[in-house]
Amino acid sequence: MSSWEPETAFTFLAQGASIQQFKVEQQNLVLGFPEAKYYRTHNTPYFGETIGRTTNRIKNATIEDLNVGIYELAHNDGPHCLHGGLQGWGKKDFDGPKPVNRRGKEGVQFTYVSKDGDEGYPGTVECKIWYTASKEAGTVVLDVEYEVGFLGEECEETVVGVTNHSYFNLNPEAPTVEGTSVILGTDQCLELDIDKIPTGKVTAHPATPSPHTLFPLGASFPIFDDCFVMDPSEVIPLDTRTLPLRKLVSLSHPATSLHLDVLSTELAFQFYTGEGIDVPELETSKGETIPAKGPRAGIAIEPSRYVDAPRKEWRGQCMLKKGQVWGARSQYRAWTE
Repeated sequence: MSSWEPETAFTFLAQGASIQQFKVEQQNLVLGFPEAKYYRTHNTPYFGETIGRTTNRIKNATIEDLNVGIYELAHNDGPHCLHGGLQGWGKKDFDGPKPVNRRGKEGVQFTYVSKDGDEGYPGTVECKIWYTASKEAGTVVLDVEYEVGFLGEECEETVVGVTNHSYFNLNPEAPTVEGTSVILGTDQCLELDIDKIPTGKVTAHPATPSPHTLFPLGASFPIFDDCFVMDPSEVIPLDTRTLPLRKLVSLSHPATSLHLDVLSTELAFQFYTGEGIDVPELETSKGETIPAKGPRAGIAIEPSRYVDAPRKEWRGQCMLKKGQVWGARSQYRAWTE
């Protein structure tokens, strides 16, 4: 029997099918809370959560011309809808974790049925998530697979997008990600307006070097909260799981020699340096202090479709009809040198 067991590296929670721990050499790379109750009361940054029924922002919290109608969603980001609404999937209790063996790896499955009208979205859908873990030549690997099917008879179509909102800090004892080295798989991103809503253009990001070029993160700069696009000309299927995994981001830190690669079948990813993190100091049930977490405490990497994907010109990325399946895969590979 292998001396490495998946349960020593990963902890998952039923709320939001959240990733609570991702350990490499006993170091937890993800931000979170040691007790589940705080995910309900203090998780405004979405630590570890599954984001759905849609990801990122929807302009004016409105979806037009769907089922020949207009759907109003929660305005939880100024006039816009963010991460599925006030009580998106990250705030819901999933069924699980259920132990499974998927594609030859040990793992767990989570399931959530989102009813017609949930946060304003039409149609009943079922989301399944599989987390499978392995260790390959010293590299800890977490595979994440998403599948969403249309269950209801209430309407003919809806919109779907799912990702994970874990934040990573490869120097876990440090209060910020200062000193982290970053390599992005692309320099192309959606041009955004002041509310972080796409203008419709894809352009080179002004603060990034050419793709596959290393650059450092400082104490306060550069700042990112951007949707990067791997290939602006690409047209993807609704279910991307049959596509090859592509490396989106590589992170490393000299203080710990920790490395992380994030890969996905998705065509885009949000890269966020955590300026909005603001979690106060807390206390465990045993009276132990949980340190406060502030700006730049972690980096969120969210493989996804486009921001505001339900708009007409991009709707094919996210529109789910009866008989169809939405799907995606991501993979996280972490190791020390």
